[in-house]
Amino acid sequence: MRLNKFISHHGICSRRDADKLIESGRVKVNNKVQNTPYIVLDSDIIMVDDKAIQRETELKIWAFYKPTGIITSHKDENNRPTVFDQPAVQKLRDQHGYIISVGRLDYNSEGLLLLTNSPDFAHEYEKPSSHLKRTYRVRVFGDINYKALDALKNGITIEDIHYKPIHVEYDVKKNNGQNTWMLITLTEGKNREIRRVLNHFDLQVNRLIRVAYGPYSLGDLKVGEIKALEKNE
Repeated sequence: MRLNKFISHHGICSRRDADKLIESGRVKVNNKVQNTPYIVLDSDIIMVDDKAIQRETELKIWAFYKPTGIITSHKDENNRPTVFDQPAVQKLRDQHGYIISVGRLDYNSEGLLLLTNSPDFAHEYEKPSSHLKRTYRVRVFGDINYKALDALKNGITIEDIHYKPIHVEYDVKKNNGQNTWMLITLTEGKNREIRRVLNHFDLQVNRLIRVAYGPYSLGDLKVGEIKALEKNE
């Protein structure tokens, strides 16, 4: 793995910023400044600002209840708060050296965000061929066309973008006026997929909570809380 990618994968910064760290002489390999491209070996000790990057061989996974109003990124150009600014996540980073997210939840969405110390695990869960189900509780405002939404089980194409089958259920007990709660399950998770598809049917999403990702669920976690998980629990 290239040195800049190694630094980025360990949650230090973006790959572009890693290049800047390397060029400025702030990165050492085996206690020697490395300011040119380099392929990292398993035996290498990599340091940034004289602090060694810890490698963990044991896979670790956590469930984090992401609040709304933060982005799933290590750094934001607009200085918005990020997942990695949150106290519970910062504590994990202090203990385990680096943490990365598995996929993303957009700024206005909340709920289950998987965190891990393994780029390989993250990649396995993020790749489209995994077909992992992602389930969301969604509150929408507007008049429901049940027949049209039922057809989503066959997939839909909107503005030349094809979305794979989407399963929709309704929580009648939670409905209030023109607000309707749904349980929506995807197997793909394109960028802002739920919001774009429901907007196509003149429905405005005013709350979106991810409650499950593959075999992992949000459970009774509260906003901002975090818990350790076992692989495929």
